[in-house]
Amino acid sequence: MSYAKIKLSFADELATIALADPATMNAAGVDMIVELADAFGRIAKGEGGARAVILTGEGRGFCSGANLSGGGPAARTPESDGRPNAGGALVTHYNPFITLLRDVPMPIVTAVNGAAAGVGCSMALMGDIIVAAESAYFMQAFRRIGLVPDGGSTYLLPRMIGRARAMEMTLLGDRVPAAKALDWGLINRVVPDADLLAEAGKIALELARGPRSLGLIRKLMWQSLDAEFAAQLADEAATQTIAGKSDDFIEGVQAFLEKRPAKFTGR
Repeated sequence: MSYAKIKLSFADELATIALADPATMNAAGVDMIVELADAFGRIAKGEGGARAVILTGEGRGFCSGANLSGGGPAARTPESDGRPNAGGALVTHYNPFITLLRDVPMPIVTAVNGAAAGVGCSMALMGDIIVAAESAYFMQAFRRIGLVPDGGSTYLLPRMIGRARAMEMTLLGDRVPAAKALDWGLINRVVPDADLLAEAGKIALELARGPRSLGLIRKLMWQSLDAEFAAQLADEAATQTIAGKSDDFIEGVQAFLEKRPAKFTGR
């Protein structure tokens, strides 16, 4: 597939995906979601040899939310009752894409510049490490157009920042600046705007050079959000068995005994 709304590149075992529709501040219409799903699907299958992913946005913002004029969840094409089906595109495109992000077998770093609004906020928060520029802000804009949060926001926010703050973000729809987002525990780091991609790249490269177990760790962490304690202990044991059979475990132990940095290969 050729891309018109995003850019995909590979270098140093990293995949970088940039939302690239600056005229709309990277509004995420169905067309962009189709391209993103294709790109992440290729990465997940091993194309480019990527062991970590950076997701960012070109121009003045990360993502301004769904494209209200271009087939997003709030698309205004009427159904038989004369009203639009704002949930239809979620079922067919957005929800499968968010699920794909959750299941990607390598770490994701989101580098957030400017606005991360609506479903763009949801996409930013799907990062395993979330780095924001000082000018960035996070906004649950749905209430401003009479809709409910989507893209997994109602699942993520209470678990990330607690019910009270999640209610504040979604019911009031106010901007949460990067500094407040960091204070709330919504994101991991805030850096000067000029340093955003460098910092995200530094973190992603560290992850890309890590062991195979990093992908297993992110899977366990996602599972833990819904798991009972006993089930999670069992999953840890089963996953540890997998990790213990990897070349990276053998190398890690040998490097420890030899008092040298480990050279992981992701196998």
